[in-house]
Amino acid sequence: MSRPAPIDHTPAAEARATLPEADAAAFDRLAHAVLASRSAPLGPLLRSQLPGTAGVRWLHQENLSPTTRPTALTADQWVSLFHCWTAVAPAPGSGGPGGRKKGGRPATHGHAPGAAAIPRWGQ
Repeated sequence: MSRPAPIDHTPAAEARATLPEADAAAFDRLAHAVLASRSAPLGPLLRSQLPGTAGVRWLHQENLSPTTRPTALTADQWVSLFHCWTAVAPAPGSGGPGGRKKGGRPATHGHAPGAAAIPRWGQ
């Protein structure tokens, strides 16, 4: 059984068509994450996709309420969101396994790298 073809007249599809082909896969990841819950408000969705206050800043820049639904975004807002996302999100594969930077070793003493335990004198 085949699935129906996606409608290419949505604002997200229009925005994707304006981007270079090299950005298409990254845009698809963002659009899939944001549109996975079409009825969820953008505020929490952007908190999960953009680090820190970048999502709130983007909403303010676009004069959108955090309760706006993803389906209400225009093509221009999708492009703007994608540029914001690519500017602040780390590139996929930039770290090593487990999110650590390449070449780094895990701390063997149970603390963050560079940290040391408080000496316990007399033990």
